[in-house]
Amino acid sequence: MIITREKIILGIDPGTNIMGYGIISATGSRPQLMVLGVLDMRKIDDPYLKVRKIFDTTIRLIEQYHPDELAIEAPFYGKNVQSMLKLGRAQGVAMAAALSREVPVFEYAPRKIKMAITGQGNASKEQVAAMLRIILDSEEAEGQLDATDGLAAAVCHFLQPEKTEKGEKHSSWKSFLRDHPDRLHKT
Repeated sequence: MIITREKIILGIDPGTNIMGYGIISATGSRPQLMVLGVLDMRKIDDPYLKVRKIFDTTIRLIEQYHPDELAIEAPFYGKNVQSMLKLGRAQGVAMAAALSREVPVFEYAPRKIKMAITGQGNASKEQVAAMLRIILDSEEAEGQLDATDGLAAAVCHFLQPEKTEKGEKHSSWKSFLRDHPDRLHKT
């Protein structure tokens, strides 16, 4: 008899105005939504207070939910260098918070996250949220687009190819749904 330990994954979509997060638990090949939400910092003017808020919130989530791993969206290259630097700062401080609590960090490009969840690297936020609703069988995973971006990072990490308790590999939502047709709900 194989005993499978629950794995908890914290996913973060970093930002200096809004940070989305989602936490899933998985036993074997079944991810379940624990919590998702946003840290809204649009009313905070001081950039250093924003960084502190990101750090404190990440630490609070780690202490409350005890994740085994952090999956975080990597900054994407844009034309605005200042925006990229701010995004990198937000990502770095969330990573530092996790590492300070000895939580391993895994980074994923936005296209890889979208591809893992929807099968399309250029999927919209709405498409990602809709697929998360199906994968997690949760109505909560729809409508909170900033939060679902963080949740998508966690699910993407969960779906990465690795051996499951049955020796299977899941490399995408397609293989996950193929192996678990009971998780697909037609609406």
